[in-house]
Formats: sequence, structure tokens, C-alpha cells
Amino acid sequence: MTNAMFSFGEFNFSGVQDKLISTDKGSDIIMEEVNNIGKQVHSYEAYNWGDSGGFGSLGSDYGFYGNNHYSSELLFPKFQQQEERQPLVSDYGLFDAMQFDALSPPFQACLEEIAKLEDIPTLVPHVEPKKEKRDFSSLAGLDLLNNYGSGFKRLNGERIFESSNYTACTDQVAGRKLSTEEIMRVAGARFIRTSSQASGVASMLNHPYEFSFSGLSVEETRDVELVEFLLASAEKVGYQQYERAGKLLNRCDLLSSSTGNSVERVVYYFSEALREKIDRETGRVTPKGLGNKPSFDVDKAMKRPNETSLACQIKIPFGQVAQFAGIQAIVENVAEAKKVHVIDLEIRNGVQWTGLMQALASRSDCPVELLKISAIGTSSRELIEETGKRLESFAESMNLPFSFKLVMVPEMLDLKEDMFELDSEEAVAVYSEFAMRSMVAQPDRLESAMRVIKNIRPCVTVVTEVEGNHNSPVFVTRFIEALFFFGAFFDCVETCMERNDPNRMILESQYFGIGLRNIVAAEGEERKIRNVKIDIWRAFFARYGMEEIDLSPSSLYQVDLVLKNFSCGSSCTVNMDGKCLLVGWKGTPLQSLSLWKFL
Repeated sequence: MTNAMFSFGEFNFSGVQDKLISTDKGSDIIMEEVNNIGKQVHSYEAYNWGDSGGFGSLGSDYGFYGNNHYSSELLFPKFQQQEERQPLVSDYGLFDAMQFDALSPPFQACLEEIAKLEDIPTLVPHVEPKKEKRDFSSLAGLDLLNNYGSGFKRLNGERIFESSNYTACTDQVAGRKLSTEEIMRVAGARFIRTSSQASGVASMLNHPYEFSFSGLSVEETRDVELVEFLLASAEKVGYQQYERAGKLLNRCDLLSSSTGNSVERVVYYFSEALREKIDRETGRVTPKGLGNKPSFDVDKAMKRPNETSLACQIKIPFGQVAQFAGIQAIVENVAEAKKVHVIDLEIRNGVQWTGLMQALASRSDCPVELLKISAIGTSSRELIEETGKRLESFAESMNLPFSFKLVMVPEMLDLKEDMFELDSEEAVAVYSEFAMRSMVAQPDRLESAMRVIKNIRPCVTVVTEVEGNHNSPVFVTRFIEALFFFGAFFDCVETCMERNDPNRMILESQYFGIGLRNIVAAEGEERKIRNVKIDIWRAFFARYGMEEIDLSPSSLYQVDLVLKNFSCGSSCTVNMDGKCLLVGWKGTPLQSLSLWKFL
């Protein structure tokens, strides 16, 4: 394998731009649908950012990062001038068996783990818990010990809080604003302490400032209180105390907004999700529940360029980080091949492949005779074909021999090796960007796809996935995990996009919320969003004889180049978990990138 960086010269794509515009049929229809829904601020749904995180701005001034406006003009021509039943374990045993213990701590213990996070001050004075405590044992266990610290100490079955120097804690954050996640951690710590003293909803509503907010600004104090109300609401929903939950959610409605700061927006959408869960479980429909929600086909929108996706790829760093590091890995693994075949499990708008095309077109020592991209699809044939036409035009502009093949199947169970027209002389790479997560709820489909991939035996398999634990059968576990996950994302959007940017509102209300609502409100087969973390994927891939391989220094260098291209890049954190790259925001992992080969 050749470990080398690939550079690209500038190229004028104006000659092929008209052709690409002609292939973007129906784009106005999608944007009209998106924008119409965007106007209905209080009726938004949303989607897990994992699916929109894949947007990669294929542009910079170095490496194979190109020049930003070239790929945007070519693949996003219309927008170049715009601003940038609780399930049984057996139902999903393939992944559930890998991650959930039979016993785990209840709701309060879950929040105690949050409060016990290193390096993040709780900003609340030490309070000894009273002996008379509410019993949280009616809620099922939560698997947050590994995610939120080593846990609080126990003494004779009682939870105790380790004392902390309150003054020292406040000094650590003096002069800077707390992040959304820090606000949530403070609220979690306060909630578990007030819960041992308060006697009910009325007490919480009448005495929200029972403990000191010393060290917090007025806005931070209000935000902490707001998150406390949300946590209390989730607790009541977990107890099936829906009337009490409703009262707390009413308070959340008064204090939150889809146009407020990041904490207010997170609470706004999670409050909606809790109302939907109440509606689902009680069988009633309320104005703020699952009734009257506009329909929005996220998968369809993801397969066609639109203004929101363009704004995301330009302003949000996550997608670019994973895409360019992953594409660099493919470039290296096919460096000696004259024929390159990439199998994309979920191609969406295809923007990620312009970087690979530029890299292969620039090769002089081993010119490429053919680049072939096979896109697997189970729906939206016309949109995938349009993506193929855009890529064909781009390849033509680079004088790169190229062919695009759509492998259309009714479902993944029907996928066969012979559908890909493999050539013994070609190097095959498999690319999965947020594709496998969609099949966790249907493990037979996922296993079928893996068997086909194993038979093909690609030289490298690139996997980008959401780094989240959203597959627990326990509601409160999913709620807490999702709250911190999306809290980090909303904090990122607050930093990277203007608050009055309509694309931000569409992103949060549509692309975030459908996934958010599905994670929190749905159960059983209706719960489609089942993200799992890299350790679960490792155990799964090991079943098929796959070995994780290192990202090269060149791939990691691409990560550094991408982050330097963003003004907010310093807040985007990258860490290695073994051989896997974790990409996150202010220390919270949000995505993973891993490379695999078959033994």
C-alpha cells in the first residue's frame, strides 16, 4: 500500500455546470417541501444528525481538499450563490446482547454518573442526601457507567456524593460561558440532589432555586433550571405519571424556544419528543403531540442537493473530517490499481466522491484506466440515477474514465455478489457512511449485506457511524444518552451557524428531530434509529472475520487540514479509540471512522 498524499490543481468547472443543472430535476420540489415545513416552527420534526453529518465540503486550498466553490458549483449548482411495546431482547438480540447488562442503575443513579464527570465542575455546593429518599427502583436500569464516568460511591446501599470544593469549581469556569453539555451536567447534578429533598412537582415548581446558583450568569441559571424541568419530565414519563409530566412540560414550553439559545432549543425538541411518547402510550393526540406533524421524507431529501445540505457541508466540520480521512484511506489502498471499483452502501448526493475523482485523476505514475462506483439502493431510483449523472459530469470534467452502476434491490436480503459485475483486475473498496446503522433494527438485512461484502473481499472497508448509544430497550437510558448527544450537536450548530439562519432551523427541526423523536418516543419495531458505538461494531465485524486497521498518518493529516479550515475547528475534538477515529464536539464523541480488512 502506498502511503501518500494526493494534491489537486485548480480546475474551471463552468463548462460542465449547465449539464449538472439539467440533471438536478425536481430539486425545487424538495426545497419547496423543506422550506414549507421550515415555516412551521412549532410543528417541526427532525432527524439524527448522523444522516446529515455525511455532507462534506470538498474544498480547501491544500491536499485533496480541492477548492471549496468548485465542487459546490458542480454538485450543488442551484445553490452556489446562497448562504452557506418494549421490544423483547430476542427482537434485536444481534446488538442488544452485546451491550446491555441484566442489571443497571435507575434514573437517579444515571444522573449521578453525569454529575461525577471529571474536569467538568458541578457548580453546586455539597449537600448530604437525606435518609428518606424517593425510590427509583421502579425504573429499569441505565447503562451509563461507561459513558459518564466511574460512578458514585455507595455505602450500605445508599448513594453518597463526594464532597467538592465549590469555590474552586466556580473559579475554573469564571470568565467563560458554559457549553450546552456543561449546563446539562450541572442540571443533572442539581436534579439528583433536589430530588432527594423535594416532595413532588409542586415543590419543584414553587422552589426552583432551592440550591445556590452562585458562579452562574443569569442566562446559565435559567438554562440549568430549564434542563432540570426537562429531566423531571422524563422521570415522570418513565414512571408513567403523565399528568405530572405534562405540568412540567408546560413549564418547559414557557422557558424554551426553537429560536432561542442552544439549551432552549434542545429542551424545545426533547419536550416535543416526550409529548409524543405520552401520546403514543396513552393513545391520545394533543396539538403538541404526534398529531398535526408535517410529513418530511429525510431519506429523499438526503439524496438530492439542497440549500440546507450545502450550508451544512460548508459550516459543520464533522462530515468533512470523516469523509476526507476515509477517502484518503481508499486512495492509499488502491494506489497500485489501474481499475478501481468503489461500492457505496448509501451514496446519498454523492458529493464525497469528487475528492476521490480528483485524487485518481492526478495520478501520473499509475494512471487510472477506470473508476467504477456501484451504488446500492432500495428506493428512490430516480434520485440515485441523478446522482450518477452528476458524478459522470464531474468525472468528464476531470478527464477521468468513469462508470456508474446502480444496484437496485427491493431490500438488502436480495443483494447478491454477482450484481456488481466484478472484474478480477480491479481493486474493490467498500464505503459505508451511516448506512449500517439503518439496518440495526433489521439484523437479517445487515447480516445479508455483510455476507455479500465478505464474499467480495474488498481491499478496504471504510465505515463511518454515529458514535452514540441509542439502542437501549430502556426509555430513560435512551433519553439521557440522546440528550447529551444532541446537546453537543446543538452547541456545535450554535457556534457554526447564525441563529437566524433558516438552514439552521431546518437542520435542527427536520434533520435532527425525526431521529430525536424516534429515539425518545418510539418503541419496538417503530423505533428505527438504533445507533451503537464502535465497541459494538467491533464485536459485530469480528463475527465476519474482519480486522480493524490503522488510519495512516496521511489520513490523520487530512483531519488536521480540515479542522484548520474551520473557524470553529478548535472546538471539534478528535481522539483515537484504538485504531478508530472519534470525532466530536468539545469532548463529546459524535461520529466514528474505522477501517477494516478481511482476514
